[in-house]
Amino acid sequence: MIVVVDYGMGNLRSVQKGFEAVGHKAVVSGDPEVVGNADAIVLPGVGAFQDCMNNLKDLNLIAPLKGCVNSKKPFLGICLGLQLLFTESIEFGSCKGLDLVPGKVLRFSKDLQSSQENGDRLKIPHMGWNTISKQKETSLLKDVQVDSYFYFVHSYYVVPDDKEIIATTTNYGNEFVSGICRENLFAFQFHPEKSQQTGLTILRNFGDLIVK
Repeated sequence: MIVVVDYGMGNLRSVQKGFEAVGHKAVVSGDPEVVGNADAIVLPGVGAFQDCMNNLKDLNLIAPLKGCVNSKKPFLGICLGLQLLFTESIEFGSCKGLDLVPGKVLRFSKDLQSSQENGDRLKIPHMGWNTISKQKETSLLKDVQVDSYFYFVHSYYVVPDDKEIIATTTNYGNEFVSGICRENLFAFQFHPEKSQQTGLTILRNFGDLIVK
């Protein structure tokens, strides 16, 4: 059973529908027992980092989430669900995360400039379609072509201490980490569920991990 974690913030139904579109059943739940007994976990998220962490704590979801990762169950973080995995974020000061991945979450510079010839200042948040570059092969990127486009909406980006876990990078003025992979743990800054067929390929590959 794939459980999409409901902690009051995130595009839960669209993630669930994405799995259904590729033939994998997913349920939405904020029940710690259901989350703890899942075969695989998806942690989506939109909004402020500290608000999300507070909600996870209030709903007693932090322990089952950490238990899922530590027990090597497949885990997928999406957008803010990627950032929450890290040690801390600088959003509105310093906010502690789940600390499952050592590293920080930083904000794009307000002076970020395009790498194109015109050198225009780029808007923050980074919103819309952009490409990814694969830095390592992972099971979730099977059948995903190099320079595929995905949908992004974010003002912050992750900086992992361990560069070996970087799965994908994306250029927005500067190169930033848009995906990580470490054993059973996968997470992406972009939204697979909003990224048409290419994004659905990632959801299919994730679901396939628990049916093999």
